[in-house]
Amino acid sequence: MSNDFEIQSYPLTVRTNRERVTVFLAANGLRLDALDYYAVVTAVGDDQILAGGGLDKDIIKCIAVSDTLRDEGISATLVSHLMSIAMSRQYETVKVFTKPSNQKIFESLGFHLLAEAPKAVLLENGLSGWLTYERYLKSLRREGTSGLIVMNANPFTRGHHFLIAQAARQVDTLFIIPVKEDCSKFSYAERKAMLEAGCRDLENVVVCEGSDYSISAATFPTYFLKELDEAATTQMTLDLNLCAKRIAPALGAKIRFVGSEPLDQMTKRYNELMHEILPLEGISVVEMERLSERDRAISASAVRTALAEEKFSEAAAKVYPTTIPYLLAKLASMALQKELDSSPKPGLVDQIDAGAHQDMDYSLMCRSIHALHPHFVALAQLGYQEKLPTSEEMRRLGLEAEREMLLATNNVNTHKGALFAMGLVLIAAAHNYYIHGVIQEQPLRTAICRLASDFPAPKGTHGDAVRRQYNVGGALAQAAAGYPDLFDNWLPYLRQLKGDTFAAHKTLLYIMTTLDDTNVLHRKGAQVASQVKEEARTLLSNFSEAALIKLNQRYIKENISPGGSADILSLTFLLNAILS
Repeated sequence: MSNDFEIQSYPLTVRTNRERVTVFLAANGLRLDALDYYAVVTAVGDDQILAGGGLDKDIIKCIAVSDTLRDEGISATLVSHLMSIAMSRQYETVKVFTKPSNQKIFESLGFHLLAEAPKAVLLENGLSGWLTYERYLKSLRREGTSGLIVMNANPFTRGHHFLIAQAARQVDTLFIIPVKEDCSKFSYAERKAMLEAGCRDLENVVVCEGSDYSISAATFPTYFLKELDEAATTQMTLDLNLCAKRIAPALGAKIRFVGSEPLDQMTKRYNELMHEILPLEGISVVEMERLSERDRAISASAVRTALAEEKFSEAAAKVYPTTIPYLLAKLASMALQKELDSSPKPGLVDQIDAGAHQDMDYSLMCRSIHALHPHFVALAQLGYQEKLPTSEEMRRLGLEAEREMLLATNNVNTHKGALFAMGLVLIAAAHNYYIHGVIQEQPLRTAICRLASDFPAPKGTHGDAVRRQYNVGGALAQAAAGYPDLFDNWLPYLRQLKGDTFAAHKTLLYIMTTLDDTNVLHRKGAQVASQVKEEARTLLSNFSEAALIKLNQRYIKENISPGGSADILSLTFLLNAILS
């Protein structure tokens, strides 16, 4: 590239930058796609965009060069720059999604073709990547007829199991490739684990590792956006081309199974193209009717909707039994997030401020929830068995979760109290569902009592010191009694506020009126703790957001944080969802 030009980073988070790039790409017949990095070429001393290109993780996209620079070697320089950025981010391979007319340019830079469609090609550069994945797939090959299913399983439902079981009867080996892209309600690790657990009864089913070569941001990004247009059709064609010419042959699969799609237009079009493209490469397509109830197909989207609406029983009825712990864990994480997102709150971390806390903020609390989530799954799985676990088993998992939380928060205690309470509830709830196929209040309370009664009392903690000094029950005593205030008072109170914009805030205040909050006692003593209860009663009797904000401001100044009440609010959210 001539010294007359320069490459510079061009952050698309800046509105004017984004607007200018959108206009530039449109002038070159392209649209702005999802990108996390963009670079532009300009003349030295001038800000006019002459060329540009971006990255979505390890995928080069949105490459465009003005006609005036076609012969200046700009493309090669720009691509080299983007590759170096990708490599600096520890990506071993770089892919490019581009027009067929640009194929030769990229091949001259060391890229090789992965898949093609009439209006786009997908190429890759690097020593690993497809060749590594191909070797892995070939290692899984078995004698006899083989079939293939690509599945998101977000989450794994009874419908998914039905489809897999039906397909497995038609082949000697059935390979399942889970969608790897983490654009789903449940993470890739969770979805793959759900598939493995759900297919354990099917001996000829092999759950493969997912990859970027099947329904990903590289091959089919619109799958996650659900925009059915010309671009989506091009991406579907690329994805199916990869399956037909590379993935299926590597596995030795001659049949691809797919569930029928009566509702989702994107998936319906994908199925149509599958029938057109795969047979051309000698791969049969078998489309099977999905499992239905009351003339409605059982779908993962219906499960996700039920979870979003905090209706556990409705979601649970649609999933395969081994998925239950994942639903419960998801509700636990959602409950913590819901408490955190409830703003404003008196003296507590929320989206507005850090409350009376110098060592934590909203971002840190989010990291804590993320770190705890896999352990919520493990705790629910511990309960999902015929016998209740021992206190030692619970303690071991709890300590593992605590270590991960502290690692994520630089040793700040963000959710220790919530972890203890939610762990007990998750174990008890999972156990009750395993035994009864439903979660009911009284058996749940009984199980919580049994679990907590076997748990050793903590010693040497702030909570223990407060409990002894002020003669209050503390978290373990509340649990051992089966959380009577929560079930008998706080939960019904929350439920009667359904539809109230400030239901979370009022429920928090209601909890504060009666709870002996060990965090307040530890920080400020008995007199202030009593004052906090009275102030909560006063505000609740004449509630306004302005008064809540004023109370928060004062609690920040006076270092008052009703953290115990916040933990109980999260637990109330969780129980409300579980028992709905």
